[in-house]
Amino acid sequence: MLDAKQTKKPSLPIKMRIRKGDTVQVINGKEKGKTGEVLKTMPIENRVVVQGVNLRTRHMKPSQEGESGRIVTEEASLHASNVMFYSTKKKVASRIEVFIDKDGSKKRRLKKTGELID
Repeated sequence: MLDAKQTKKPSLPIKMRIRKGDTVQVINGKEKGKTGEVLKTMPIENRVVVQGVNLRTRHMKPSQEGESGRIVTEEASLHASNVMFYSTKKKVASRIEVFIDKDGSKKRRLKKTGELID
């Protein structure tokens, strides 16, 4: 039996269609409707960190003498299922499909508009 602090994590990374640098919109939770750029992806936990979304404040103690403590605001992660790719050109959120181009390379495109991402 697992304790409250111990959680079982999957050992293999999950294939994510969202990548670092993509613009996404939050579709569920208290931050619903906000958009931002993906700063970091965590494929093992299936989570993403989005700029300016899900902010948390931490109170830091001073590390040296003479230094004062500070309050740090940083982004916490969101589950990847709670975000959706957001097209800045068409101003619409859409799912992503991966397809193989005529030359044999994999590309990403939006399901709603057919717009190529890569």
